[in-house]
Amino acid sequence: MSTLLCCALPALLVSLGMGASMITLTKVIPQITWVGEYKNYVFSFAFFMLTVSSILTYRNRNAPCPIDPKLRDACLRGRKYSKYVLILSWICLSVGFFFAFVAQLLT
Repeated sequence: MSTLLCCALPALLVSLGMGASMITLTKVIPQITWVGEYKNYVFSFAFFMLTVSSILTYRNRNAPCPIDPKLRDACLRGRKYSKYVLILSWICLSVGFFFAFVAQLLT
């Protein structure tokens, strides 16, 4: 989420002509500018953590679930939910990366 706050949200607000809203948001949450200043570290850390999470999710994809039907179903739902959250996290990181690094090259 920090990658979206530092890069995608400001670009979206300014492109929609809501620059004043961005200034207000910066006044209310001044840490947004700090995250933007250190975006290389933020993206590196986010990429590292998502990579580790992806590896662990992949390794545990066939791990056994409990025998009890209710617990087994909860285990399988949890795995499915975790997979979707991981995919959504990668999408958020990609959007933030685009606005932080690629969009600057296009202008």
